[in-house]
Amino acid sequence: MEPQAGTIQAGAVLEGKVTSITKFGAFVELENRRSGLVHISEIANTFVNDVHDFLEEGQTVKVLVLSTENGKINLSIKKAQPRPAGYDRPRPAPGGERNERPRPAGNDRPRPASGGRTYARAQGDTLPPSGDQAFEDKLKRFLTSSEGKMADLNRSVDGKRGGGRRRR
Repeated sequence: MEPQAGTIQAGAVLEGKVTSITKFGAFVELENRRSGLVHISEIANTFVNDVHDFLEEGQTVKVLVLSTENGKINLSIKKAQPRPAGYDRPRPAPGGERNERPRPAGNDRPRPASGGRTYARAQGDTLPPSGDQAFEDKLKRFLTSSEGKMADLNRSVDGKRGGGRRRR
């Protein structure tokens, strides 16, 4: 069965007009007066704090249809645009392309001789391009790092307060 003319299918790139802007995204009117949502995370390849910085009501935009379910149309502006220069370079697989001696399991990075923790990036680590990773993933990574730093700080402070065993 062939799709009917005028139906909107996932994967299609269409043009539409921004009809309204909210704090969580923008609504875009497509063909046949159907409307879809471009979530704030799908507007640009960079962090979007305010949708108004990127879009205006009445503006014509090119969008990619991400999904159509339960009568709702999810759209993306950033995926309808060509990728920025340098974005296509392949990233090495985790643990790949390193010529280092094997380390014991569970010991990802060497500890400094002082016994403290180091938060410097390892020699082979690279940052992902901006916008490549979802905001939630970045936040999760930050929280994990922050919790580790806080645990180290608390251990240090407890030692100075005499939080250990009491002497008799």
